[in-house]
Amino acid sequence: MSYALSEPLQVAVYNRLLSSPAVTSIVGTAIYDTPPPGEPYTLPPTHVTLGEERARPASSATHKAAFHDFNVTVHTDHEGFSEAKLAAAEICLALDDAPLALSRGHLVSLRFLSARAERNTARRPRRVVLRFRAHLEDAA
Repeated sequence: MSYALSEPLQVAVYNRLLSSPAVTSIVGTAIYDTPPPGEPYTLPPTHVTLGEERARPASSATHKAAFHDFNVTVHTDHEGFSEAKLAAAEICLALDDAPLALSRGHLVSLRFLSARAERNTARRPRRVVLRFRAHLEDAA
């Protein structure tokens, strides 16, 4: 199995988060894999980034498959963790075992793995890093 399903997975995760009223009630449409275009840009006080990913093969004699472990991070300018944790909880609810439709291949399962709430830089004092595992199969 290759890394071919990574981009379709990211698009499906992004679309799922944008279509969740609970997530967007907290972060609006501030869900990025890169900052908005233009310099200088100003990020909203609370926003989400799609980020680090690790893929490993899970193929069998009959199926091309892979496990993709990926992060979704909530960043906030707020001094406390409350808003970041609320957003993280809604992201978990939106993604855990979600029926994502991929443009290539298909999702076997999507599970929450872990969360880490941490102090960050002075620019973004708090963040919650969520880790998920997607089991994907490719038809190609």
